[in-house]
Amino acid sequence: MSEVTYTVDGPIARIALNRPEYRNAQNVKMTLALDAAYMRAMADDEVKVVVLSGNGKHFSAGHDIGTPGRDIHEEFERTATTWYPHADKPGAEAMYVREQEAYLGMCRRWRDLPKPTIAMVHGACIAGALMLAWSCDLIVASDDAFFADPVVRMGIPGVEFFAHPYVMNPRKAKEFLFLGDRMTAQEALAVGMLNRVVPRTELETQTMEMARRIAEKPRFGLALTKKAINQAEDRMGMRDTMDAVYGLHHLAHAHNALTKDDHIGGQDAKSMKKAMQKPPPKDSK
Repeated sequence: MSEVTYTVDGPIARIALNRPEYRNAQNVKMTLALDAAYMRAMADDEVKVVVLSGNGKHFSAGHDIGTPGRDIHEEFERTATTWYPHADKPGAEAMYVREQEAYLGMCRRWRDLPKPTIAMVHGACIAGALMLAWSCDLIVASDDAFFADPVVRMGIPGVEFFAHPYVMNPRKAKEFLFLGDRMTAQEALAVGMLNRVVPRTELETQTMEMARRIAEKPRFGLALTKKAINQAEDRMGMRDTMDAVYGLHHLAHAHNALTKDDHIGGQDAKSMKKAMQKPPPKDSK
C-alpha cells in the first residue's frame, strides 16, 4: 500500500496521506511519497491546484514516533537540500542532518510549489501534521478538526517548520506551545490559522469548489501571486526565524539525549496524546 494516494480531477490534483491505521503518522517513506506526488502535480501543466487531505478518521497525528513502520534510522535520498547521508553519523549530527532534509527542507520545498495548494483538514492535525498544513497556501477545516503542538512536553520549542508566530499572533503562539492543548477549528479560524471552517459533511464539497474557482485563473498568474505573498512573508523574517529555531530544536534534542532516555525526552505516542487537553466547554465557568 502506498503511503499517499494521487488522483486528478480535471485541473485539480488530489493527494491523500494514506496510513489511516496509524492516524496517518508520518514516516520518511510517507514524506518521500508526498514529495513525489507534489512533483508530479507540479510537472503536469493541466493541474492548476493541489488539494492535500488524509484518508481515514484524521488528517494526521504528526511524526511517526512509535509505529512498526517508523524508519528513523534508515537512509533515504536527498531532494530538498544538499545535506549528506545521516544514518552513519554520530551524536547530534545524525538527527540534525536527517530532519534538515525530511522535515524543514521538504516543507519549504512544498511551500514553494508554483501552484496553489489547499490543505483539507479533518480530525487530528498534531505537531508534524501542522507542518504539512502550514506548507499549504490555504487551509479548510471541518468543524470537528483540532490542532496542537505539544512537543514542549519533550523539552522541544515547537516543530521543525516553525511557522507559529506567522500563522497566528505571537502571544497566541506562546499559549499554543506553552500549554500544548488542543485548539478547536473555530479558535484556529479566529486567530488566523485557517481560511474556513465548514461542517464535516461539506468539507470535501466546499474545498473542491474553492479549488475549482482558483483553477479558473491563469496558471502563471497564480504562480506569480503565490510567489509574491511568500516573498512578503520571508521579508517579514519567516525563513530566518525557521533557521534560528531549527538550531534551538536540535539543541533540545541533544540535551534530551544527554539527560533522558532518548532525543524526545522519553515520550511516546501515548504520553503525548495524554498530554493534550481538550478545550473546556463553552459554558464552563
